[in-house]
Amino acid sequence: MDWPRLISTRRLGRAPAPDSAQQPRTEFTRDYDRIIFSSAFRRLQDKTQVFPLARNDYVRTRLTHSLEVASVGRSLGMLAADVILRREPELSARVSAHDIGTIVATACLAHDIGNPPFGHSGEAAIQEWFAAHDMCGQMTAAERIDLLKFEGNAQGLRTLCTLHNAPQRGGMQLTAAVLGAFTKYPRASLVDSAQQTGVSGKKFGFMQSEAALFEELADALGLVRKPGAAPAWHRHPLAFLVEAADDICYHVIDAEDGFKTGCLSFEELCTLHRPWLNAAQWARGEGIADRARRVEYFRAVTVDAMVQAMVRAFDDHYDALMNGSFDDELASRIDLHRELKAFTEVESRKIYTSRPVVEVLACGFEVIGGLLDSFVDAIEVAAGQRAGGPLKSRTLLGLMPEPQVEAGKLAAYQRALLATDYVVGMTDSFALGLYRRIRGIALP
Repeated sequence: MDWPRLISTRRLGRAPAPDSAQQPRTEFTRDYDRIIFSSAFRRLQDKTQVFPLARNDYVRTRLTHSLEVASVGRSLGMLAADVILRREPELSARVSAHDIGTIVATACLAHDIGNPPFGHSGEAAIQEWFAAHDMCGQMTAAERIDLLKFEGNAQGLRTLCTLHNAPQRGGMQLTAAVLGAFTKYPRASLVDSAQQTGVSGKKFGFMQSEAALFEELADALGLVRKPGAAPAWHRHPLAFLVEAADDICYHVIDAEDGFKTGCLSFEELCTLHRPWLNAAQWARGEGIADRARRVEYFRAVTVDAMVQAMVRAFDDHYDALMNGSFDDELASRIDLHRELKAFTEVESRKIYTSRPVVEVLACGFEVIGGLLDSFVDAIEVAAGQRAGGPLKSRTLLGLMPEPQVEAGKLAAYQRALLATDYVVGMTDSFALGLYRRIRGIALP
């Protein structure tokens, strides 16, 4: 892979524009702004990070998590740019450290934009619903896998490239560079077993509905195609930095939220931070009497240490990142990778299995299944009502392009996508309130 293509400012779905003089507000900055002002990003303010429907204002939502990941991603990108420009000095005339930082920060900003209400249990609820209903039997094999293994990352690409500004081709029409960095899993849902190997192949990053768009994107970026019959590519090198930013934030900050909610003791949290601080930093922290402030100081130092470690790993594996032979998390290649993993081990025992998290996620599982019960059937009825005019349920379907309906019948795959698009776009509170209204459950 080569950087002139990897940092392409070509916008997906739009004809290539002639090169223009560099402006203070770059194309990558425009992408950042488009995401910030999008309704899908705004709805992340009421979507679960760890603690669903949290009553503690301190606890992160998907919105605050995404902003923090973008901040860490900007630092990673700007520091990694020093590595890139040192190795590829001729690039300095085309791209700056600020540009690389903005690409990574923008991709980080959008990394959870396709997540359903109630966190990862929402994904599992959608998968289970389609496994229990026979409508998948009317689809192609690849379409079935899109839904039976529903993936928030693929829904995120769909949100950016299809749902927003529909029916405009390319959706938001973001730059190829940002979309490449955004796509952690550049493969379809149904691929050869060999194409599922490595960190880039463990999940899928686009659905059949976006397959042609992703093919166009991969060609514009010059991504290396993985051997095999199905559509699968090696990652954009900056996608590893996006993943690293998310890893840093959810490891460190989920633990901080766990402390704030009483799931993790002060001593347990300090033990996790200790390996990341030198003697002077630890002594400075011990001099902060207020425990909450000390935790915030430890978090800042730990995050900085992790950022520096990830950039060193990026430098160490630079050549392999560029030719596609490196296919692992950067987090697994840092010196203190076991100490990083310790955060997740403690969080799994003390936070993710805590009663408030489990109870409300179970509630979310019920809510999403109930909503899909209602809307999949409602969409079919609405399609049958169409008689030469607009689809009657257009207000229900929100930003979806007008479906093509033949003989009053929607294809099963398209009907499923319409329903999941609507449900996934809901906030936790809206989903819960709508479910209660449909079921006739009195609101408190």
